[in-house]
Amino acid sequence: MNLAALLGWMAVGLLAAGLAALPRLWRGPTRPDRLAAVQLMGTNAIAVLIVMSAMLRDPALLNAALVLAALAAVGTLTFAALFGKDDTDDR
Repeated sequence: MNLAALLGWMAVGLLAAGLAALPRLWRGPTRPDRLAAVQLMGTNAIAVLIVMSAMLRDPALLNAALVLAALAAVGTLTFAALFGKDDTDDR
């Protein structure tokens, strides 16, 4: 198995791990549960971009991963500022 095939399988595995978070995103039951699911999916998307960058030898994908990481950090801080006061069940 060559490196490109291995990286392709890694990207598929990371995408599957990200999809595993969808039920937690839909059902919750609380906002912090949903935030954790979104964070997991964002982290997996960043990892997929990094793997695809190595596989395709495209440095622009690394820049996209960096921008996505920065946006994810800002999103988490915003969520914490808006909803951090009350983390009780909010169905």
